[in-house]
Amino acid sequence: MVSRLTLSVAALGLALFSRPALAEPPRAVLELFTSQGCSSCPPADAVLADLARQPGIVALSFPVDYWDYLGWKDTLAHATFTARQKAYAQSRSDRQVYTPQIIVNGTKPCIGSDRARVEASIKATTNGGLLPVDMDISEANGTVTIAVKDTPQTITRVAEIWVLPVSRSQTVQIGRGENRGRTVTYANVVRGMNRIGEWRGGAARYQLPLEAARGKGDGYVVLLQTVEENAPSAILGAAKSKNL
Repeated sequence: MVSRLTLSVAALGLALFSRPALAEPPRAVLELFTSQGCSSCPPADAVLADLARQPGIVALSFPVDYWDYLGWKDTLAHATFTARQKAYAQSRSDRQVYTPQIIVNGTKPCIGSDRARVEASIKATTNGGLLPVDMDISEANGTVTIAVKDTPQTITRVAEIWVLPVSRSQTVQIGRGENRGRTVTYANVVRGMNRIGEWRGGAARYQLPLEAARGKGDGYVVLLQTVEENAPSAILGAAKSKNL
């Protein structure tokens, strides 16, 4: 699932061929760790789908596999997503791994169905503003160009560029387990994780094939995320393709 793609750092003067992917700069990345085998998850799935429609919100569903033993194997889950959630818990040192759990901007865990708590965490992690690093993406001739804009000198943390193929909507009829007989629609389901490079501040550009960015999804999301002791931490910037 996780792969490292050969990146191409283009000249800083390279022109962009399309508008920025987000009509409004992002203020939050929401990662919902969910499971088809979790009876508490459908309300959180609905909350995420609603928040995904808000301007400036990058909302993602990460189906995990650790409830598969309850009688239904999650059809969208992957061990990579379970590992990501556990890595977040490691970085926070709280060992809180559960579903439904939303991680806000890489740092704040919330119960996924608690919309008020999620919205409060968005404000807390950005001081009511936007993510600190601006990013644009463009597509031309089968290539995706990711542009990280110049940043204040106060931002000196090393971060990684990740591209996540995403399916805009997935509807699943659940035949067994705690949600037996239910039909649930999942929004912005992550289908893979590709690390394409490292960022050390300042303006930079990266390229990868459009086919690799989309993978098995309808579109893709780009994250600029810091790493603390080999675990994911604060998200500094994000962008998404126009069809998400």
